[in-house]
Amino acid sequence: MRTATVKIQKLASQGEKIYRLHFKRLEKSSRGKIIAIDVESGEGFIGSSTIEAGLRAKKKFPKRLFFFKRIGYPSVHSLKGFVPISK
Repeated sequence: MRTATVKIQKLASQGEKIYRLHFKRLEKSSRGKIIAIDVESGEGFIGSSTIEAGLRAKKKFPKRLFFFKRIGYPSVHSLKGFVPISK
């Protein structure tokens, strides 16, 4: 289990680095869209949803994992509201 966590953290850090270096410029023209980044090639696939971006990425690289980011935002999804914690 530890190995999987390390791989996911590495994928995330590499994906974020690639985004900052190559795709940050898209923040004005594509703000709010989703980008799926293949960290092996550095290629990005843009869509209006994670499904759309992911399908475009999987079409070219069917066996790879991708880093997803909402262009211009710190995360892809957000949780709205809260769940009260009872004591």
